[in-house]
This record gives sequence, C-alpha cells and structure tokens, in this order.
Amino acid sequence: MAAQETVDHKYVYDFSEGNKDLKDLLGGKGANLAEMTNLGLPVPPGFTITTEACQAYLATGREPDGLAGQIEAHLESLERAMGKRLGDPGDPLLVSVRSGARFSMPGMMETVLNVGLNDQSVVGLSAQAGGNDRFAWDSYRRLIQMFGKTVCEVPGEEFEHALDQIKSAKGTHDDLDLDADDLRGLVDAYKKIFLKHTGREFPQQPREQLDLAIRAVFESWNAERAVLYRRQERIPADLGTAVNVVTMVFGNLGPDSGTGVAFTRDPASGAQGIYGDYLANAQGEDVVAGIRNTVPLQELGQLDRASYDELLGIMARLEEHYKDLCDIEFTIERGKLWMLQTRVGKRTAAAAFVIAGQLVDEGLIDLDEALHRVNGAQLAQLMFPRFQLDHEFQPVATGIGASPGAASGTVVFTSARAVELAAEGRSVILVRRETNPDDLNGMIAAKGILTSRGGKTSHAAVVARGMGKTCVSGADEIDVNVPAKRFTVAGQTVQEGDVVSIDGTTGKVYLGEVPVMPSEVVQYFEGSLDPEHIDNALVRAVHRIMTHADGKRRLAVRTNADTGADAARARRFGAEGIGLCRTEHMFLGDRRELVERLILARAPGEREAALAALLPLQRADFEEIFREMDGLPVTVRLIDPPLHEFLPPLEQLAVNVAVAQERGEDVAKEEALLAAVRRMHEENPMLGLRGVRLGLVIPGLFAMQVRAIAEAAVSCARDGGVAKPEIMVPLVGAVQELETVRAEAEKIIAEVVGDSGVEVLIGTMIEVPRAALTAGQIAEAAQFFSFGTNDLTQMGWGFSRDDVEGAFFWRYLELGIFGISPFESIDRDGVGRLVRIAAEEGRAARPGLKLGVCGEHGGDPDSVHFFHEVGLDYVSCSPFRVPVARLEAGRAVVETGGSDSR
Repeated sequence: MAAQETVDHKYVYDFSEGNKDLKDLLGGKGANLAEMTNLGLPVPPGFTITTEACQAYLATGREPDGLAGQIEAHLESLERAMGKRLGDPGDPLLVSVRSGARFSMPGMMETVLNVGLNDQSVVGLSAQAGGNDRFAWDSYRRLIQMFGKTVCEVPGEEFEHALDQIKSAKGTHDDLDLDADDLRGLVDAYKKIFLKHTGREFPQQPREQLDLAIRAVFESWNAERAVLYRRQERIPADLGTAVNVVTMVFGNLGPDSGTGVAFTRDPASGAQGIYGDYLANAQGEDVVAGIRNTVPLQELGQLDRASYDELLGIMARLEEHYKDLCDIEFTIERGKLWMLQTRVGKRTAAAAFVIAGQLVDEGLIDLDEALHRVNGAQLAQLMFPRFQLDHEFQPVATGIGASPGAASGTVVFTSARAVELAAEGRSVILVRRETNPDDLNGMIAAKGILTSRGGKTSHAAVVARGMGKTCVSGADEIDVNVPAKRFTVAGQTVQEGDVVSIDGTTGKVYLGEVPVMPSEVVQYFEGSLDPEHIDNALVRAVHRIMTHADGKRRLAVRTNADTGADAARARRFGAEGIGLCRTEHMFLGDRRELVERLILARAPGEREAALAALLPLQRADFEEIFREMDGLPVTVRLIDPPLHEFLPPLEQLAVNVAVAQERGEDVAKEEALLAAVRRMHEENPMLGLRGVRLGLVIPGLFAMQVRAIAEAAVSCARDGGVAKPEIMVPLVGAVQELETVRAEAEKIIAEVVGDSGVEVLIGTMIEVPRAALTAGQIAEAAQFFSFGTNDLTQMGWGFSRDDVEGAFFWRYLELGIFGISPFESIDRDGVGRLVRIAAEEGRAARPGLKLGVCGEHGGDPDSVHFFHEVGLDYVSCSPFRVPVARLEAGRAVVETGGSDSR
C-alpha cells in the first residue's frame, strides 16, 4: 500500500492547476506562472515539477517512483496542445527548464533554454522561422552553452572565449553581426568544448536533455552558492526546489522580437512610473547577462506600440492583483507578447517603506499589512549614514561589520588622544588591537572604532552599538602597533594623523576620506525633520508606519543607557524608560583611583572613606539620568563585572613593580596594589567574584549604590520631578542571595525616602541558568525580572563570548550548525526555553511580576518577536535600536493576529 501511494503521488502540475498560494509546493516561479495562467494572461504553456519531488530525489539520490511517467504524460499533453513534438526534426517543440524555489535564491541553477534542439531539429527550427538559419543556429549554440555550463559544469568562460574569438575574426564586438555560418562554426566549437570537459558528445536525444536538466535543477539545491545564500538569509535547508518546464517563445527572431524585464514601481526609491529594460532581437537571459546594452522600457513604445500598451495594462493588473510591487519578465515573439515570470519584487529599504505607504493611500492594503511588509533590519539600514562610493575607493581590509554606519576621521591609537583631538572639533577613528573599559572616553569621543581583534560581541562591538558608533572589529589583516602609533595593511603604513574611513555595515576599511551621506530618518527621529511639513516621501512613510506600530504593540521599549546624554537621545527615539543602567561605567576614568582605594582597603575605616568619596559622584550620575527620564522607569543594575576589570593587568603590574624595584624606586603603593591584584586573581573571572557575589563580599559596596540611587530619586522629587528607580541585583543564582541584598537595601531606602513619595522597586537579572530554573523561588523576593540574555547565552552554551566568535563561530556558520550567532539572535530552543520557563514560573509565584529583557537581543528583530510571544512586558536595547524594537514590537502583534493596542 505504501509503495502504491508513492507511485500515485502527484509530482507534476500543469500551469492551469496551480495558483500563487502554492509556493511551498510549486515554488515561487511555478506558483506565479500558474496564477498568471489563471488570470488569462499570455503565458507559454508548461508544467511544474514540485518541491516534493526534489525532496524525494535529494533524500534517495534517485527520482521518486512515478515521476518519470507523470513528466511523460504532461509532456504529451503539451505536445498535443502545441501541435508539435519535443525535438521533432521537422517541426520541433522546444522548452526551457528553470529552477524555482519557495524563496528567490541567487545561488540556484540558471535557466536552460531551447531544450530539444539537436543536429536534426535545428534544421526544422529554421524552417519554422521561415528559413531563418541565423536564428536557428543562434538558438542551438545557446542551448549547448547553457546546458554545458549549468547542467554539466563546463567552465562558462571557455564558451565566452570561443564566442569572442569568432567575433574578433569577424571584426565586431556585437553578437548580432554574426551570420548563420559564423554561428554554425560556433556550435562546432562549443561541441568540442563540451566533449573536452565531459568526455562525451553533446546529447542528441531531446528527452535525455530534458531529464538531465531536471536532475541538475534538483542537485543545484545543495550547490555551494545556494547553501551559502540559504544560511545568510536563514532559509530552511529542507524545502527543495521546483522545476518549471515551459514552452519556448523566441525573442531572437529579428527586430520585431525581443525580451525585457519590468518593475511596476522603482525598486530603488519606490517612486511610481515605468521602470525596466528592453533588448530587441534577444533571448532569455540576455537582458540580465549584460551581453548588449539595453534600452529603457519606454522606448518599446516607439518600437512596438501595441505590445507596449498591452504590457502596461498587464503590469497594472498584476500590481492590483498582487497588491505589491511586481517584477516581470517578458518576451515578444514577432509582435506577440508573452509573460515569462512575475513575482513580488525585491526592493531597497527606502523603497519598502515608501511603497507600503503608497499602497495604503491607493486602498490596496491597510496599515496592518503595510507594517507587515517592512521590518527592523530595513529600518536599521535607513538610520545609519552611508558612504558615497565610486571607483576611486577600494577597501584595504575587511573585518566584521560590528556596528553599522559610515565614519571617516583621523587615526588615533589612544583614548587620551581621541579625547584631545575631538575637543578640537576633529573627527577621529580610534584604532586598537582590542578595546577595554579604559577606552570608554576615547570611544565616546571617536566617530568610529576599528579593532584588529574581536567579533560582533566583543567589547568594542557591544559598546559601539550601544552608543550608535560605527565599528569594524576583527580586521585581522591590520597589524596594529600602538607604541609606534601606526598600523600596517596591504603593504602600506598608516600613521597617527592619517585619515581612514570605515563601514560598519560591510566591515570594509578605506584609506583616506570617503564622502558620507547623513540619514534623514535619524534626523526625523531626533526631531529635526517634521514629517508633516517636508517633501520627503521616505520620512513621511516611516512616520506613518512607526505611528501605527506604536499603536499596535503590546511590548514597551526601553533603552540601555548609562549617561544623561544617552538617556536624552533614547527618549527622543521613543524609549519609554531605561531597562539597563550599568553602574560599572561610572567607576572608570578619574574615579579609578577611588576604586583602587576601595579594593586595597584592609581596615573598615579605609573602606568606608573610599565609599563615602564615591557616594556623591554616583548620586550625581543618577540625578542626571532621572531628570532626563522624568516620569519614566529607570532600572539600575548594581555593579556587575569582576573588580579585576578596574585594575591593571597582573602581568603588566608585576613587570612595572620589578623594574621600579631594580631602579631602587619607592614602590610601596604599587606593591600593595600588586598584592591585592594577586589576591583577587581568578582563572575565569567571568564565572567568579562578580555581581551579587561582589556585593556580598565587599561590605558597603551595594549599600553605597542603593543609597546613591535613593538620594538621587528623592532629590529629583523635591525639585518637582518624578523618579521611578528600579534596583536590579545581578548574577543571582539562589533566592537567598537576593533576600540578603534586599533586606539591607530596604532599610536604606526606608531611611532615605521617608515621606517623599518615591517608590523603589527591587528585582533581579536572570542571567544564570539556575536562576531561570528556580524562578518560582526567586520571584518570591523579586518585584521584577530582567533577562540578561548575553550572559544567559554565554552560560547556557558554555561559550566565552569574548573569545569564541573569532575562534570558531565562522566554522559553525559555515557548517550550518548556526544559522546566525546565538549572541545576535536569541536561541529559541535552548536559551529561549530558559526565558520561557522563568517567565511562566515567575508569574505563577508572583502574578503581575514585571518581566523585561536587557541583553543585546532586546534590539534584534527576530528576538523581539520571541519576547512578545513569551509575554514579556518590555524589551530594552541601545538608543539607536529603539526605533527598530518599536517597529518589530508592532509587527509582532500584526503577525500573530492580535489587534489590541497597549
């Protein structure tokens, strides 16, 4: 019975049997050919072999039972309809074979035209065309060239070289100048090339040509280019591709024939109009292959007015039917228009927003559908400046595009120099092997950051994204010599003071200054462009769709901000509070000496003095942030990193002390510091004395921070403001840790707040797997959870995020183990499950528990959809990603069928 079911399974569909909604089965091309056929448009007859046939072939290495017979039956039906037989010597039916997956995939097999031609039928084809020998032999040479290259992997350049030789001998650069005898000679040359590379003569049996081409389409699904594209675009690997067999129509029959492509709107800008290219006396792929210069589509109106008018009518009908920009391929055969393909056209990010807005105005779609058709990745592209590149600018190195944007500036190698030159009004690019917390001031001052080490989750990358700074990391072709103030690359030396340009989207590095275009979308978000009063279709469309997204979304969007300036910018970008204020950044720079005093303190009095000195500084920091976020919640994370990050490296300090001792210098202070660093040294500090553990080990540290937060909130209240502080305890793994910290914190808060009306929440960061698995217990002591998905990913996978990206992630991506780095987009099955468990068990123990996320994933489009699905209350991300998160939070509601606004 199972075998009979396999044989009877339907693997082949006539175009009249399908429709545009069967893309999973018929592929995009086949489904749309069927749709156009059903609309009564002039589509050459044909049939589609399904993706299921491809899946079966790839699973077993052979065609599934029943497929050959179904192909034969549909081929016979096609022959009856056309009154011709495939490859008939006297009156041949010819077909094209085209791949067509569910998603458009540039890596898939290219089209093979004129299948069915051989040494006999080429004569019959000439007779069909009224004795046009040139057309027949041109069609035959195209078949051998396409079949050889795409089906049998004959190097395409060998065919091109043979063609160039014949044109050179003829004294021409134009294919059209070759006559029938020239093309007959070219066919002989192509056959010899085919024999040399395949070891066999070019197949003369039409059905063998067809079967080999179909099999080649199936196998192209796993071709290297296709696999690479699927990984990049996150397309599932098990979909398979359909195969389309289409009756040939000929655009190379003479000046009254041709081929072209058309778009119903401009795919670059979204502007309405007639866009496309036409090439007379050409076939199939000639337009996109660039073998001759095309003419604008409008010129078809002078060449063939009837076909032009018919095409415009079909374009309008297709756009209204698909309710979107359509990409169309067509052929004209002696004045007869044929439609070869249509699909929803790819477009730039700017065009996506503009077209969505236009279609709403035209009544073709509603705002929900417009929101569905754009995405956060497109919005992010529009928010960053970009280079105006031309042939003069060639990259000298390529690293990892860690934080998007385009930046040019003077090269500096130290943070101090960056701050100095920035104060003079100069744009600088901070170049380091890798950055560390000490570089923060320089990173703030710089226009961009370039490192020779690290990946997308390195210190440079994370901090740069948080600040909206352009960053290229891991450019290992660059040899950075900080002491000598220079780097070398591609045989050239770049000194401090020279100018470089970096592209944080592509990862490319250029020497010299490349012109930059500012982002109008950022100007809109910052309030300097009024969308209601400017003639800018893109800004108006972004405003309209963002307004709708804000009205639809359930998730609130907060920001990760550590300074008043960051908080102010994020609020302009639409942030509804701060989900992560990292206090460790407040301990750097001039305050480092106070931290060292705290660490070195051996007596209670010394420790209390250091904490007392830090208190007013912390309080001032919080006052600034609370005032900028007046009336909005601010989640402050108590100090999280291990203290070794605030101290000199052990090896460097030991060498400095030894050298000073050798010189007879007084090194008592340095020796005490060295002893403290040695005492604190850990093999893996990220899994050691940090977070809540540090607060419990160093008496008064958390207490000082809690007091500073409470006093700053009260100060704001007394000045007429509204502060809503939320204190977050990091790295909690057991409820007892949180209970201990909370008990001390509540005493301090009660003492400071008094009757001021200020309310302070106390919660925890869920970043340790054990915390997620015991969330029900921890919720008893926490008023909110914020998921720290960076550390949760690190600990869940057992990865050191500072090391693994450059070490082996590239190989994992290459092998398909990762579709994308789990530090970029949430690992739904593993880390995501921990988030889901903690959310469910936390709320079960404490109904109404506030839930948020503050890791890098808070601004990742796909991750935002997951957090909406899990039921979190908010996401938090860097200021520049706030609009992206707002948009995706709205899209999440639309795509899950929700309609309630927040």
